[in-house]
Amino acid sequence: MKHTSHPAIIARLKRAQGHLASVLAMFEDGRPCSDLAQQLHAVENAIGNAKRELIHDHIEHCIEDSGSESAATDAIKELKLITKYL
Repeated sequence: MKHTSHPAIIARLKRAQGHLASVLAMFEDGRPCSDLAQQLHAVENAIGNAKRELIHDHIEHCIEDSGSESAATDAIKELKLITKYL
């Protein structure tokens, strides 16, 4: 299911992908470990932020809009499942 937030998340991940490619080039160029660690931290944060946005969007649009009681029970199960990725 595609949500309105997905294009923004895709854009974030593409930026992170480009940033990661730059970090790989930094490794190949023999840059200092402190620079590499800093840039890897930035890539990790970018991916983490994209994941968080995806999960928040999922909670707002898939779980909150569940409707009936049985659907709400299924939504709670789904919430428990997705929270392992936080």
